[in-house]
Amino acid sequence: METNAEPEPTPHTTNAAGPPIRQLFRDVIADRMPGPRPPQAAMLFDGEVDPCWDDDQSFLSDFYSEILHQDTCQPATADGLALVPALAVDDRVPARHRFEAVGLLFRAATVAERHLAETWPATPRHADPDSEARARSAVQAHLPTLLARWPAECPAVRLALAGLAVVFPTDRTLRALTPRLRAFTHQHPQGTDIGDYVRFVLVLASQNDDQILTATEKLTDAYWTGTARAVPARPRALHLLGQMLTKVGIGLTRAPTGQ
Repeated sequence: METNAEPEPTPHTTNAAGPPIRQLFRDVIADRMPGPRPPQAAMLFDGEVDPCWDDDQSFLSDFYSEILHQDTCQPATADGLALVPALAVDDRVPARHRFEAVGLLFRAATVAERHLAETWPATPRHADPDSEARARSAVQAHLPTLLARWPAECPAVRLALAGLAVVFPTDRTLRALTPRLRAFTHQHPQGTDIGDYVRFVLVLASQNDDQILTATEKLTDAYWTGTARAVPARPRALHLLGQMLTKVGIGLTRAPTGQ
């Protein structure tokens, strides 16, 4: 699969089970989580199907919102996040949706920093520190399993995994990132969405605050929604990285296969 690969189209069928992606997710979760499941799994297993789920995207929007509602953490968020890694590591799930699953984990793990960067110096309006901390811990617990997928994963999902890795920096993961991302820097020059994203991840992996601040300000001045200069460096950087990951994801799913 190429970096910008689009998963094979799934024939659209309408039946009592709902959109095809709901049926697929249900099968994956049934296999990987045979025991007690979080409440959000009811969207997969309940017999009644919402009539608004007329395609995959309408279901996915509701399903992910049930886990991370409007980009905010709630008391049930951490439990619901257990469903997402199961989807992210299963090859039956198309690459585009594995990418989105890892992206959701990134957003859940960085809610507090990203919202702080947006609202500084005020407290984020819907902040829930306890739920945010639990969500972050829930994502971190699954990180080793997710990163273990790297050798077998497609380039698109590797990009998302790289972003998630720098949210939870360890000596082992940071040392591994540079050689793993080198191919991307050769294939995607600076000034492209993927090229800038990969180079920014590598700057974050350096854990050099001066370099991180310089790169953050340079990129936000050029392309991205900026944040107040008084915001601490890490929230500013993660706010920027979240924007970049979203745009990279849009590019990957829209680009023609084979380029």
